[in-house]
Amino acid sequence: MSEVRPAVDLDALVALFYADRSALGELTRCTSGDCPAAYRKLLHHNNHMTVTVEQRHGCLVDVEVLEARQEEHYYLRRIVLRRQSDGRAVQFGIVRLDLNVLQPQVRDEILSQRIPLGRVLIQHNVLRRVELVALWQVGCGPDLARIFQVPVGHLTYGRTAMIYCDGQPAVELLEIVAPEDTF
Repeated sequence: MSEVRPAVDLDALVALFYADRSALGELTRCTSGDCPAAYRKLLHHNNHMTVTVEQRHGCLVDVEVLEARQEEHYYLRRIVLRRQSDGRAVQFGIVRLDLNVLQPQVRDEILSQRIPLGRVLIQHNVLRRVELVALWQVGCGPDLARIFQVPVGHLTYGRTAMIYCDGQPAVELLEIVAPEDTF
């Protein structure tokens, strides 16, 4: 019998924090071939984005939690990853995490909101698998434009992904990287 994989629903993730999706931006599904090379390298893989953006920017990143809440056994948060070197936003994200899948120590560290999710999972040696679900071209809406300090409509790219912890679907993600032409 084949494994049943949950899908990451972009609209459902965005609706966790935006009543009107256009406030975040215009997201259009695209292929790897549609992405410029720099974005393809940042997004088209099955690795943690924390590690990927740290490698791209040559420094560690900090997490800024813009908004968070718990609903039943799910922890939901809207975040920005910022370079430690200058505080510049390098990634925006929406996370829906099933708290029941994680060990208490890991769960507590994530809920502390001090360390990026990927780094917590890596430091605690959680058996994990990141699965790329889809790539997205993103025309920045007002909120995303403010975060990335670009004009509304400015193009960037993102992805939806699922993180499996100890073989179980644990984390649904929308990850949007800062426009490459701003660095």
